[in-house]
Amino acid sequence: MPQLTRRSALKITAAGLTTALSGALSGFGPKKPQLAFSTLGCPKWSLDTILKTAVTAGYKAVEFRGLEGELDLTKSPAFRTVNQATETRTRFADQGIQICNLGSSAQLHHADATKRARNLDEARRFIDLAQQLNCPYVRVFPDQLPPDQSREKTLELISQGLLTLGDYAKKSSVTVLLESHGELTRSDLLVQILETAKHPRVGLIWDIFNMWADAPEAPAEVYRKLKPYIRHVHVKDAKIANGKHQYVLTGQGEAPLREAIDSLKAGKYEGYYSFEWEKLWHPDILEPEQAIPQYPKAMKAYF
Repeated sequence: MPQLTRRSALKITAAGLTTALSGALSGFGPKKPQLAFSTLGCPKWSLDTILKTAVTAGYKAVEFRGLEGELDLTKSPAFRTVNQATETRTRFADQGIQICNLGSSAQLHHADATKRARNLDEARRFIDLAQQLNCPYVRVFPDQLPPDQSREKTLELISQGLLTLGDYAKKSSVTVLLESHGELTRSDLLVQILETAKHPRVGLIWDIFNMWADAPEAPAEVYRKLKPYIRHVHVKDAKIANGKHQYVLTGQGEAPLREAIDSLKAGKYEGYYSFEWEKLWHPDILEPEQAIPQYPKAMKAYF
């Protein structure tokens, strides 16, 4: 029997992976979307389970928002040292899975010097980690419009924070992305922030549901305004009753996903459509074992 070398083993693995993915992604049109999921949706899963699910369900990437209860990825055993980060990156790359985004908790609206420094420091640590992982993006939050400071002051603080982080990232291959989140989901406010923070290492995550639920703007109009800045997209679905929303499986709710995705396709968006199942914040919703494998199947309806 011929000896099985590491190179031949990798070829066999790659062939099997190609077969698995071709089956998982069948049913899409000729332009298959790049699908990812956020670990926000599987807060108890191990790294092994995350990677196995990504491969078998037909994903191309994983977005890390915490791992096994630790939201600060720079403190997680899978990422804490350069060697650990390199090992994790290699494990995912060997299975054809990109680590596409790191979700920090950094907030840029703070005026208090101590809070501001702490949040900017977290974002810098995430940028350093992303560079080690060959990960293109780090997410930061806007996040609030505090009543004790003017709106203009808050928007300026957020813009300046983005510029500071963009400058920090400019010697790397990482781009800092502001997510449409919290009290800043109106397109006019986001445009104002991003126009002031124009930088080659700064962009936007369009969370389709957040913007639609919080501000009554048509997705096509939102996309028209934000297109120059969008680098990454968050997708989730929900039903709204009595002013409250209940997350449901993709395609089973009221979010205007088709209008948003049609706008993205027409605009030749080629980034990731990342499934953000908010299981960590809403433990009563369906388990990730149901929701995460369902997403690629549901997305076929939009492509």
